[in-house]
Amino acid sequence: MHDQDDVEATMLAIGRRAKTAAKALATAAPETKTAALMAMAKAVRADAAAILAANAADIEAMRSAGTSSAMIDRGTLSEARIDQIAGSIEAVAQLDDPVGQIIADWRRPNGLEIERVRTPLGVVGIIYESRPNVTADAGALCLKAGNAAILRGGSDTIRSSAAIHRALAAGLEEAGLPADAIQIVPVRDRAAVGFMLTGLEGTIDVIVPRGGKGLVERVQAEARVPVFAHLEGICHVYIHSAADLEMAKTIAVNAKMRRTGICGAMETLLIDRAVVETHLLPVVEALQAAGCAIRGDETVVARCRNVTAASDADWATEYLDAILAVKVVDGLDAAIAHIEHYGSHHTDAIVTTDTVAAARFLSDVDSAIVVHNASTQFADGGEFGMGAEIGIATGRFHARGPVGVEQLTSFKYRVHGSGQTRP
Repeated sequence: MHDQDDVEATMLAIGRRAKTAAKALATAAPETKTAALMAMAKAVRADAAAILAANAADIEAMRSAGTSSAMIDRGTLSEARIDQIAGSIEAVAQLDDPVGQIIADWRRPNGLEIERVRTPLGVVGIIYESRPNVTADAGALCLKAGNAAILRGGSDTIRSSAAIHRALAAGLEEAGLPADAIQIVPVRDRAAVGFMLTGLEGTIDVIVPRGGKGLVERVQAEARVPVFAHLEGICHVYIHSAADLEMAKTIAVNAKMRRTGICGAMETLLIDRAVVETHLLPVVEALQAAGCAIRGDETVVARCRNVTAASDADWATEYLDAILAVKVVDGLDAAIAHIEHYGSHHTDAIVTTDTVAAARFLSDVDSAIVVHNASTQFADGGEFGMGAEIGIATGRFHARGPVGVEQLTSFKYRVHGSGQTRP
């Protein structure tokens, strides 16, 4: 079918242009990249009316197609949201430039001087769903780290993403950088994603999927290039036997209910059996008062009202909704074992005044982010001071946790000699 051939030709051309642009970006001066980012933010603000008009057309099409209200909310832009998009580009502009940073340096007994230096990854492919702000966040982060970006946004907000992208391209050109440094895939055809996953004949160096489980599973199964991704955020909060009750209540309610649909939202609450008498009911009631439905084990069902009995599947479910699984565990070891068995290596927290127990939890829980006495909802690049993030990675290689500008770099070794030869 020639359509498929057209899509492939389009995608391969995008890949080749990105590779060329990446060469220019790798050696671009930090001031030039900063100037481009500031010009991009200014262009986003100046184009607000056009971006909102494009977004209105997307939302109208989503409504006609019977899209869920949650998805429509994710895709909706407003004056305030556009201002936030521009603000996050400016925040990335203010970050230290990672490219060329010396991470470590040392001298060998033979007089060789060795430096480990940050370098760009090259071309980053970002495949994302619905949220049009990712267009700006991902483009800005890649640019700051000296990478070219190929963006494939959700087809439901394709007009909004294209309008934001036009502002980004204008900012690049104003600063004298190639407009091809940030490209957006212009076709809705799903085959475009498949071609990206092949690496576009070696032009894409890494893929970052940002979206639901279906998208991430497909990317992880089919990608022929490295992937920075997380499949699920099955995040736990463990209320230890030495937890302060008021703190436990506040953290539990925030970790679950501040925003239920984000990957850092708590999905399972573990309570130490030693504090069942004092902590279980007040914490569960605080969550219920905030509008959360509880699915509990036998102890929780026996001691709390309006609780549904949890099935084994509940411990492995990412609800992304006002539903929480609650389990009573026999101490720290049991809590760590439960997280190891059911968790997704995203973000897990302990609430305790016992520093020894906290240290043990933070060292033994193998998650990208481990937290002591704070909400899991801080699992976010912006909250980590990274300006923004392109996503959260739960793998063990290269990037882990929020993927910001540093995680979008690799490194090389520079070796300085004075005529040494190896004996």
